Amino acid sequence: GGLMITLLEMAFGGNKGFRAYMNENDNALACLFCEELGAVIECEDRQSVLKILGDAGIPAYCLGSVISDNKVVVDFCGRIVLKESMTDMRALWERTSDALDMLQANPDCVRSEQKTCHHLLTPPPYLATFKPQPTPEHILNATQKPRVAIIREKGSNGDKEMAAAFYSAGFEPWDVTMTDLLEGRVSLDNFRGIAFVGGFANADVFDAAKGWAGVIRYNERVSQELERFRKRADTFSLGICNGCQLMALLGWVPGFELLALDEAQQPRFIRNVSGRFESRFTALRIEKSNAIMLKGMEGSVLGAWSAHGEGQFHANSMITERILSLGLAPLRYVDPEGQPTTVYPFNPNGSPHGIAAVCTEDGRGLAIMPHEERTFLPWQWPWMPESFKRFGVSPWLKMFQNAYEWCMR
Repeated sequence: GGLMITLLEMAFGGNKGFRAYMNENDNALACLFCEELGAVIECEDRQSVLKILGDAGIPAYCLGSVISDNKVVVDFCGRIVLKESMTDMRALWERTSDALDMLQANPDCVRSEQKTCHHLLTPPPYLATFKPQPTPEHILNATQKPRVAIIREKGSNGDKEMAAAFYSAGFEPWDVTMTDLLEGRVSLDNFRGIAFVGGFANADVFDAAKGWAGVIRYNERVSQELERFRKRADTFSLGICNGCQLMALLGWVPGFELLALDEAQQPRFIRNVSGRFESRFTALRIEKSNAIMLKGMEGSVLGAWSAHGEGQFHANSMITERILSLGLAPLRYVDPEGQPTTVYPFNPNGSPHGIAAVCTEDGRGLAIMPHEERTFLPWQWPWMPESFKRFGVSPWLKMFQNAYEWCMR
């Protein structure tokens, strides 16, 4: 630890080099690696910060400056004690983690991610082709609102975020458990939308969402209830993560009828190519499609959390090409240039063509692997460009507002 490690970690995270000057004493190791209490502040207005700290009686001095070069340089008492490439130092810093990863994940994926440490990273290619707007107060305060059922199973954990996202768009979200449906305590006839949430339904011990799908398929009451809901022309359905896997297993997306598929051909989401659970903030491009919840968002590139172990889209090549040609893959993982990719870690699961979502031809059904409901508020983004901050709301809120507008048309 110590001052040297602090400076380097700031450089790694900031993706910039620095030049530091120190004249404390003649012992470089003691100065640079001592772990006594202290703090390093990176700022634009140095004099103002020094004045504030001085007025408070806190000793402080300038260590150096951030530089645009890919270099870290330390001048200690007139001697250059460190002059290295920042990216080489970052790769060295990551080496221990890489060695552990090689024992836990697909080595090809680990090597693919290693390459990113050796280059200066570019900001994610985020782009909003629309201007996000907050939900009007009269909609939020309305007494009559469309109802959406937030459906969860034992082990689900995304229900609170999903309910909050729909509520923020003007819906009346209802917490509906599978037990409610199994015992007939809740009917879906009074709902305009349903959302199957993320998590680990029934611990996913038999593979992703298969236990949840079995609960539905092998219970005549629940199966008929959901099928009746799906066939109503005034309803929409959304599945995210575990719910996405469920909608695929049930054949709701892209739809048995559309592609004339038998059950063995049904697209589904299988184990990540990396062989492990992936929690990452991914970049997604919104494609042109009939998905009602993505209307007016086409061409945008937005960030969203992925959190799954089985998110790889799987179907034979003929079905995959047909899905793409019909515009039924409305979200794609993209690389730093904004192009659909299969390269890890930009594509966290290895889905072909970067497929991150599947929808129905009429657009009423949408199954998404990453978590937009966990990114519908600005503070949920780990980073966003300054242009997005000026919106005051997250661009993903429009996805839920679109569903509200569709219900109210």
